[in-house]
Amino acid sequence: MSRLDAVGDPELRQALLFARGRADAITADDLAAAQDIHRNVARSRLERLAAAGLLEPRFERRTGRSGPGAGRPAKTYAVTPELSAVEFPERRYEQLIGLLVDALPADARVETLHRVGVSFGSELARAAGLRPARTLPTAARNVCAALGRLGYQAAVDEAGADEASLHTPTCPLRPLVVVRNEALEVDRGMWAGLVAAALQGAEAERVCCEGRSCLDDHASCRVRIRLSAP
Repeated sequence: MSRLDAVGDPELRQALLFARGRADAITADDLAAAQDIHRNVARSRLERLAAAGLLEPRFERRTGRSGPGAGRPAKTYAVTPELSAVEFPERRYEQLIGLLVDALPADARVETLHRVGVSFGSELARAAGLRPARTLPTAARNVCAALGRLGYQAAVDEAGADEASLHTPTCPLRPLVVVRNEALEVDRGMWAGLVAAALQGAEAERVCCEGRSCLDDHASCRVRIRLSAP
């Protein structure tokens, strides 16, 4: 099964959206309970998504115990890194944006791309109904939940008063960054725009974002967020 066939199937698409809306890998029992379907039906849908390369099967112990008596490991399904968009027909938007990037004056390119990214992050925040929180840890969790509502998976690794670390296998701009590395500044701006919308009193200019592992086929993007002094 191809990725396009999988997302074109309404039932598989809903299962995939459920998986992407969760911070951790899911099981057939999780999907069955959430969508009120039989466990065998849930497992079949997850297996088909795995066959399409959209989920990665794993085995893990969810009891927190190990050794004799710990029970059998549960089969889980994690969202795989998304390096290219699913399109029909192929729109080639990444190539188009690359041409637009090349057309920007070199001396203002970085600032312009960052500003565009901030605007895009603000648009995502509005589309997801993201509301501002008082602290960065809450804001970071809300950003991840908002992206989940839009069909992207993201989760908080750690968060403090002025810094937070996230990971996302399905960063909205990752397919673009893979094709055009210069677009990484748009990605940084997007995260700044999202955080500014999620944190009371924060301005995008105060939010510094660093993306890592964006070009690693087998890893989630790692996003480090830091707030500068007002």
